Amino acid sequence: MAEKEVKAGKSGSIDFSDPKYYVCRELSWLQFNLRVLQEARDRSIPLFERLKFLSIVSSNLDEFFMVRVASLKDQVLAGYTGRDIAGLTAEEQLRQISARTHDMVDLQYSTLKRSVIPALEKEGLHVIQQHEELTEREGSFVDRYFRDVIYPALTPMAVDPSRPFPLIRNKSLNIAALIRKKKDVKPLIRVEEKKKQKGKLRHDFAIVQVPQGIGRVVEIPPEAAEKRPGIKKTVILLEEIIERNISSLFLNYDILAAHPFRIMRNAEFELDEEAAADLLLEIQKKLKRRQWGEAIRLEVEDTIEQDLLEILCDELSITKSDLFRINGPIDLTVLMKLYSVDGFDSLKIPKHIPQPVPALMNADDIFTNIRKGEILLSHPYQSFDPVVQFVQASAKDPKVLAIKQTLYRVSGNSPIIRALAEAADNGKQVTVLVELKARFDEENNIAWAKTLEKAGCHVLYGLLGLKTHSKITLVVRAEEDGIRRYVHLGTGNYNDSTAKLYTDMGLLSCRREYGEDATAVFNMLSGYSEPLFWNRLLVAPLWMRDKFYGEIDKVRRAARNGKPALIRAKMNSLSDPGMIEALYRANADGVRIDLVVRGICCLKVGIPGVSEHIRVCSIVGNFLEHARIFQFQADGTNDVFLGSADWMPRNLDNRVEIVFPILDAEIKEKVLHYLDVEFADNVKSSRYLPDGSYEKEDLRGKKKVNSQEIFAEEARQEALAAEEAEQRIRNPRVFQPML
Repeated sequence: MAEKEVKAGKSGSIDFSDPKYYVCRELSWLQFNLRVLQEARDRSIPLFERLKFLSIVSSNLDEFFMVRVASLKDQVLAGYTGRDIAGLTAEEQLRQISARTHDMVDLQYSTLKRSVIPALEKEGLHVIQQHEELTEREGSFVDRYFRDVIYPALTPMAVDPSRPFPLIRNKSLNIAALIRKKKDVKPLIRVEEKKKQKGKLRHDFAIVQVPQGIGRVVEIPPEAAEKRPGIKKTVILLEEIIERNISSLFLNYDILAAHPFRIMRNAEFELDEEAAADLLLEIQKKLKRRQWGEAIRLEVEDTIEQDLLEILCDELSITKSDLFRINGPIDLTVLMKLYSVDGFDSLKIPKHIPQPVPALMNADDIFTNIRKGEILLSHPYQSFDPVVQFVQASAKDPKVLAIKQTLYRVSGNSPIIRALAEAADNGKQVTVLVELKARFDEENNIAWAKTLEKAGCHVLYGLLGLKTHSKITLVVRAEEDGIRRYVHLGTGNYNDSTAKLYTDMGLLSCRREYGEDATAVFNMLSGYSEPLFWNRLLVAPLWMRDKFYGEIDKVRRAARNGKPALIRAKMNSLSDPGMIEALYRANADGVRIDLVVRGICCLKVGIPGVSEHIRVCSIVGNFLEHARIFQFQADGTNDVFLGSADWMPRNLDNRVEIVFPILDAEIKEKVLHYLDVEFADNVKSSRYLPDGSYEKEDLRGKKKVNSQEIFAEEARQEALAAEEAEQRIRNPRVFQPML
């Protein structure tokens, strides 16, 4: 196609490279996390679900700082002055990020302290926020719990001339203390005197790491808890128990002050793949350094003594913009543990049970069912079990000759890994690409790679300089009429755990064109064989971008000719300048564009002549929206694609990604129905406004449409209908109509 072709048309006079038409990627991500926080503030949501969203906000911020903020800081240190898509330098981005994240954290803790914790109290869960609140009998229990359970796991670390400031692990929770020998009557040496009497000051400082192996939420048993009206359970956080008993760790000292703190470190690492003789070994080395990267964020209690704070900031080289004073428990990911406290199921959304897939609810084996017709899978509304069973059946089937699969993220006890190992043990040719560079899953994937190699699988580590993010499985089977290739193509990872939480789609098929393309993909990954053409698959980084440009250009031509023209897409993020410009030009030609973008959206809406026909919404619900769907409607044609790629530079240019067309008419209708329902959502969907903010629809007098609830109910009804149909076949007399 060509990018030049896309640039033709009515929009030729507009300079689409102007930064005024774009939003900073990092600031857009912060808007997404604010939408997550708004779910925690929504009083119509079950109370414990609000706890969960508060926890997710913290988890998201942790990764954002370790990766995105760290990367910007590296740019500043390197003297890089280039500007992003919205015209901001790294330094300018950091200033805005600091202001917005401080405001977000303040709002997060205000929500917890003023709304959620009082509501928990009303519902019977008492959270002791400070150890000073403990009654005498509660204190007796926690003191005993400290002696029996916590104390043996603690290692107090004093800081003096012979014991320098310790290396504090990334994301670990610690307690810093100012201490003084009991016989020492001299006043505490001030921080400003440090240069003159450095050694003496350091005798007065110590650190205790809060052990990670002990549950951070400690429940006080009923017999030890104070009787409070309406309270069913009482809990306290582990660090409060340690702080209460910290004097027992420093018997010869008076404790002058003690406060929890937590640091975030730079988790990005540069990997010179060309110079690495052994990629697996090189990544293992880099992972060890991740724990000790540059400190980029410090969280402390807002009541911390100034002397103690200055010591921490000085030793960790923390600036004012990287300091977060916290009014409440540090690290709210702990709220996910609070969510798990028993006895409050009525305050949670009932646990969703993924439904069986109707096309597989019969006595036939999975290969027979796939031969009957392609099978669409929709997770978590439908079970992920068919994907696991596809690999397990292939491992056992004597007719299967080879299994080839890409793995980006898998669960900790993956049944797919076990099935692949079994297949190799059964004499199958098993080829597995394990992406070692999957961020924060590197250690997990290294372990799986070694397991698979020991089992006799041929393990690949990906292509030089590229992450392999595609989701594809190929099974080669010898059948009566010759060799047949079965494939699974998906939008999400081969992770049976996250498949219960993420919305994704997959396709099981034995279509010849898919099989040939799948073979070409694995030949490309395992060697140097790049195919001259693809039958059906769109593969990045060399082919996908131009194919998308071509689809958009086809819709543009239809609009210019007065024909029906529509682009609809669903993705996690939209930040690629080329794709945004192509959408802007389509808008200028009169194309209607509807987008569901869960997270980052660097496109602006509502600009006359540029984006007035573009509608963007974001769905944040009980499940994480993760599927990628693309629809291009032009003058009677309606092309629909699913795949692993977002419209981001990294997906289109720096990763091996696969997007595949939906060719079966019935399945295409199902996917289009999925989009219809998502765009109709007015409960969990927020509309993107021209000023860059998001708002939910006013539902007064309107019927509520919650897309995730609708899909869950549809999956249940389809499974019930399939079960009834199967029963009719097995027991026809039971279903005879009454005469």
